[in-house]
Formats: sequence, structure tokens, C-alpha cells
Amino acid sequence: QVQLVESGGGLVQAGESLRLSCVASGRTFSSYEMGWFRQAPGKEREFVAAVSWNGDSNDYNESVRGRFTIYRDNDKNTVYLQMNVLKPEDTAVYYCAAKQPPYTDYVEAYEYWGQGTQVTVSS
Repeated sequence: QVQLVESGGGLVQAGESLRLSCVASGRTFSSYEMGWFRQAPGKEREFVAAVSWNGDSNDYNESVRGRFTIYRDNDKNTVYLQMNVLKPEDTAVYYCAAKQPPYTDYVEAYEYWGQGTQVTVSS
């Protein structure tokens, strides 16, 4: 069982940055692949980024590649999403999620989810 708590969301202007954090409970965090997803009003939840259990590999949605960076600190049971050059279309509730290897961009494959944190980007 893994419990996930996100933080770091907020209201920013286009071009600014935010860093989201997701802290996991339990002693087995390092065995899970971690992903970030987002859901905008009226839209389906979509994949943003994922990182392997040891941080050696990752994947991104093409819409955020080059602007967002996912990384993790297994000593702190935390996964991060550094978001730079934010755009109004990045506005959404952002969720972190965990699954056993391998990671994937498939939403339904993730077993554990946080409650989400709101990111709003004004133009």
C-alpha cells in the first residue's frame, strides 16, 4: 500500500516556473515507477511524465518535453516535477501515481494516486 500526497501547485503567469512534489508513505517507494498526470476541466486525465524506480529512465508527453523534468529522491520518498516556461494550456489538476515496473503512459495501469494539486497559468 502506498499513499501519495502532492504539493507545490499554485497560480503563476505564463513563462514562469513551478515545482511539484509528491511524497509517498511506506518503505517500498523505491520499488515503484512513478508518474505525473494532469486533468483539465472537461478533459480526460492525461499522461505528463514518468520515471523509473531508480531514476535512470523517464518519458514525457510531447507537449511538455523540454519544459518539464521529472526526477525522484528515494531517500526522501519523493518524486518531483519541475515545470518551466509554463503555458496557459498547462492549467490542470496534477496528480502523481505509482505502479510496479515497468512504467507506462497508460492512466489505468497505475495502482495508487494522490489527491491532486491545482496548477493555474494565466496569460
